[in-house]
Amino acid sequence: MGLNPQKVIDVDRLVHEPARLLIMTILSAVESADFLYLQRETGLTKGNLSSHLSKLEAAGYVEITKTYRGKIPLTVCELTRSGQYAFTNYRHQLKYIVDNTKDASK
Repeated sequence: MGLNPQKVIDVDRLVHEPARLLIMTILSAVESADFLYLQRETGLTKGNLSSHLSKLEAAGYVEITKTYRGKIPLTVCELTRSGQYAFTNYRHQLKYIVDNTKDASK
């Protein structure tokens, strides 16, 4: 079975970007995560993380809630249902590509 090039082209580029993929991977493993946790785990700068989160939020993949813990601002992020679907679909697409590339090289 050969690799269908359209499957490679159809990969969700919003998720495929390494920093966003890392953010979505982390969020897929937890119910929610605050901004500082995501920053620490990803190693991204505040501005870079904020930019990637904004893109994911605009796509409907991440929900961002701004609140307070006492008097300290708190930004909490979680994957939406669409985000969970997009991440799962991305993983399936990647698995298909890897499995079929491996088979094609035999």
